[in-house]
Amino acid sequence: MIVPGAPGQSGSAPARSPAEAGPAAADVRFAEAMIPHHRQALEMAGLAAVRTEDPLVTAVAERVVEGQRPEIAVMESWLRGLGRTPPPAHDHGTNDRGMSGDGMSGYGMASEEELTRLRTARGRAFDTLFLTLMIRHHEGAVGMAAQELRRGRDQAMRTMAQDVVSGQQIEIARMRGIQRRLG
Repeated sequence: MIVPGAPGQSGSAPARSPAEAGPAAADVRFAEAMIPHHRQALEMAGLAAVRTEDPLVTAVAERVVEGQRPEIAVMESWLRGLGRTPPPAHDHGTNDRGMSGDGMSGYGMASEEELTRLRTARGRAFDTLFLTLMIRHHEGAVGMAAQELRRGRDQAMRTMAQDVVSGQQIEIARMRGIQRRLG
């Protein structure tokens, strides 16, 4: 919309509030980092079906899949709506220590060595390692979401971040309870 100026002056666009200005770089970074972060959680959760005999660990893995697969779809769609290509499916965005250069996607990511250990573990050894890695992974996601809530301005991404914070904090508490039971 253009607001006409006084006679002899050009028109101007009205000032926009930060919420109307469109997504901030922090919103894009959040989505681009959270997608591979969630994908790694899905990968870890996918291992549980054939490696655990504990129904509580199976339930945790199923909740991860049920919660994070739709969130990935929302973030991919949101990025495409901005004309951006979502990160490729194989990209975890990390080095061998689970850290990345963007300051976000390394949050709690399992290293390739840790994933290999998880892939080969069975029974109680799997359960213990899975819970340890998934708790750290969820804590990292909570940290990423907190950054989005501080710096982002897109309402869809801020809502996603709030959902991540509340949902994953609940899951962390459940997983810690299972860890205590495994002792």
